[in-house]
Amino acid sequence: MPFITIILVFLFSWTRNGVSTTDAPTRPLPDHSAWTSELKKYVADTGIVDYRSWVKDQNPLDAYLNQLSASQAVSNWSINVQLSYWINVYNAYTVKLILNHYPVKSIQDIHEGKPWDHAWIKIGDKIYSLNQIENEIIRRQFKDPRIHFALNCASKSCPPLLNEAYDPARLQAQLSARTSTFITNDLYNQIYSSPIKLSKVFDWYKTDFKPDIISFLNTNTPAQINSHETIEYLEYDWGLNE
Repeated sequence: MPFITIILVFLFSWTRNGVSTTDAPTRPLPDHSAWTSELKKYVADTGIVDYRSWVKDQNPLDAYLNQLSASQAVSNWSINVQLSYWINVYNAYTVKLILNHYPVKSIQDIHEGKPWDHAWIKIGDKIYSLNQIENEIIRRQFKDPRIHFALNCASKSCPPLLNEAYDPARLQAQLSARTSTFITNDLYNQIYSSPIKLSKVFDWYKTDFKPDIISFLNTNTPAQINSHETIEYLEYDWGLNE
């Protein structure tokens, strides 16, 4: 086969999302449009969730969760497709957890204060906990600290829930926007004070922010914080984000 023909065959074997058509999974790529539709109905731009209304009509959410379970991420999906999938899985199942126990005042009222350790999320033939999805899959495999501002723990001090699905085609822009928006919001962080006062998220996951927290802040916001600035951490409000 002529060399140019080989090159053309190789190029055309890739889709826009970077998934080889010759090695494509038998499972279809996930469609997150139903999740966006539900988020637009029940989540404000500020991230406040109308659980009281949502709990009355969970059928569309359940259908979406069934789709996620059947899709099951595979390694030959592109990085953006995989990461979008797992972020949406985490957020959608967190909402479902709240709805399953609503009304509650805090996610910590569920499963004796350890809702993240409870394994109940069926993806393919495996059962996961929220902690496994966050720590063993998202953090370990993708190593992108911006995910901490995309994952939502259904609490007032948590980075707000985005009212649209994370989309592979726009994922990088979405992650950057959520990161900058959270850091510069005085409700969660006070980066222009001295000492600076930050969300406990930065304390809990400090090893993820390379090379250090202040460098991360300066890279992802207009701020130029002195590298020796003292950091204090704000009290975390676990009240439900409703």
